[in-house]
Amino acid sequence: MTSLSASLVRGALLSPLKRAGRPDAALPPDRPTRPAAPVAPGPLAAYGRICGFTESGALPLTYPHVLAFPDTMRLMTGRAFPLPVLGLVHTWIEIAPHRPVEPTEPLELTVYAQELNPHGRGTEVTMTTEARVAGELVWESRSGYLSRHAPRRPESDPASTPSAAEAGANLPTATASTAGRPAAASPEELPARAEWSLPGDLGRRYGAVSGDRNPIHLYPLTARLFGFPRAIAHGMWTAARCLAETRDPAAVRTVRIDFRAPVLLPATVTYAADAAGDAFALRGPGDRVHLVGAVTRKG
Repeated sequence: MTSLSASLVRGALLSPLKRAGRPDAALPPDRPTRPAAPVAPGPLAAYGRICGFTESGALPLTYPHVLAFPDTMRLMTGRAFPLPVLGLVHTWIEIAPHRPVEPTEPLELTVYAQELNPHGRGTEVTMTTEARVAGELVWESRSGYLSRHAPRRPESDPASTPSAAEAGANLPTATASTAGRPAAASPEELPARAEWSLPGDLGRRYGAVSGDRNPIHLYPLTARLFGFPRAIAHGMWTAARCLAETRDPAAVRTVRIDFRAPVLLPATVTYAADAAGDAFALRGPGDRVHLVGAVTRKG
């Protein structure tokens, strides 16, 4: 059994013992760190193929997140983590690539739980990943994971849901450099750029590459155990596939992606984006929006 699979099993066993929404909940202080090492070329190539990235030399924008995911899961499935890992929903991710990273560079990865906030639909935890080369911070991300439960405050209370500014307080935000620009088109209004047919085994194939073998992504039977009629695509696959379409990734300053609705497999989805490719969305039949994203650029 791989370390990530062991973490999932441990999380499944501990989840019934945890109660989300406790007022005295605290996050573990641990900061698991993967020692500096070059990226293995075989898994990187497999990841690039399944997500549609070209072999440009530098790591794909999302790849450090994948490399650090086993440590993230170990932290989130530990006894000290206050939320049950079963049922956690990945709701958003922000990425700040401070410079392109070459696969041959020895990459050190650190993950930690940054903050715990009440949310209109439960409790949201923010997980942070940092990548360094010889002590230099070269890449960082923040991800929101929602544990759904009856909120302690009424949903009408503004304090029960973090604002967009609070959600991205410690990273350069995608809205920070858009002042003075015309209002962005809504996800439904963005013009279609491509249509992708996603096979029913996409979750198993991506899971084999990323190590994320959460049962909701594997088979209809295992997905139904968690309330889904069929297996769903990994949110991070949909994010990576959209970012593979981004022009000049070396010039990207920030990425913000919000996951709106799961993609049931198999599926046909539409990638939509503005002319610059800096505002994008993934839509399903009936213009159902699965994700929305924004990119800001340097300079």
